Amino acid sequence: MAKRQLSRRQSWRIDKIQEERAARAAKRESRLVDELEGGDLGPEQTGQVIAHFGVQVEVEACDGELAGQVFRCHLRANLPTLVTGDRVVWRPGNQGIGVIVAQLPRLSELCRPDARGQLKPVAANVDLIVIVFAALPEPHANLLDRYLVAAEHAGIRPLLLLNKADLVGPDNNAALHELLAVYRELGYPLLEVSARQGLGMQELKARLDGHMSVFVGQSGVGKSSLVNALLPGVDTRVGALSEATGKGTHTTTTARLFHFPGGGELIDSPGIREFGLVHVSRDDVEAGFIEFGDYLGRCRFRDCKHDREPGCALLAALEAGHIRPQRMASYRHILSGL
Repeated sequence: MAKRQLSRRQSWRIDKIQEERAARAAKRESRLVDELEGGDLGPEQTGQVIAHFGVQVEVEACDGELAGQVFRCHLRANLPTLVTGDRVVWRPGNQGIGVIVAQLPRLSELCRPDARGQLKPVAANVDLIVIVFAALPEPHANLLDRYLVAAEHAGIRPLLLLNKADLVGPDNNAALHELLAVYRELGYPLLEVSARQGLGMQELKARLDGHMSVFVGQSGVGKSSLVNALLPGVDTRVGALSEATGKGTHTTTTARLFHFPGGGELIDSPGIREFGLVHVSRDDVEAGFIEFGDYLGRCRFRDCKHDREPGCALLAALEAGHIRPQRMASYRHILSGL
């Protein structure tokens, strides 16, 4: 059955109701913060946001005798939106409750547009973005390229991770080999693992040690299974593929930070099937296709669209085999959606 389209008035009414609910929640939260700050709060100290729940967050203490303990914290009204990975200044209260009083500067942030097209941060202080894809659901180069553009734009190093390598067989081996060869030629780090069988997991652990990593990728590619394999006892929920669509069902509902025993952290983000790039410019997209770098600025025309223009350096590189047709098609597809 096709989805029923909402009228403009219906959409406006839904937005208004949501805004009123958010305002009431913020008012209640502000009252709670006032009550806490009027009581007996401990001294200011630093902490790290490890999960976000509506108007409250979970903060892990980083200082003194409370280090390693987790507190459910309220936020002062003047604070910006906090996300998992943020470092903050907070004050502990009674019964595991605290108040966040300030946000510390971010070293990096990973953002994506929400349903309204507004830019929304999903993780902070990340230095490694692990782009997870799998033999099933079938991986698409354009989606991988979107993640790579987003990583380049955010200044975060990418790691391509093929999960469910045990499902590679005669039916999909050739297509996967051709797909992976493109990214290996470009010099992107790429690992093939199987969370279910343990294939390649030790090498993955070694790659993640010492980094603040975030897993991103379509639903159903096995991000939660990877977390369970990397961190036994965490037991994040694992979803199956939808029989109707072949796509994954969403399991993780909020980004959560986990610690590795040997050092480093991992943020498990909500599953997303599309990674919008409406917040990036044409120049940002071109910068995300790293093999374009040697040819940009060498076209005959300054405003070259790299389509049919004579003297286009990118088209010449494409014809000479220095740029793969798959990547050029992906680049044009991304541009068409900006």
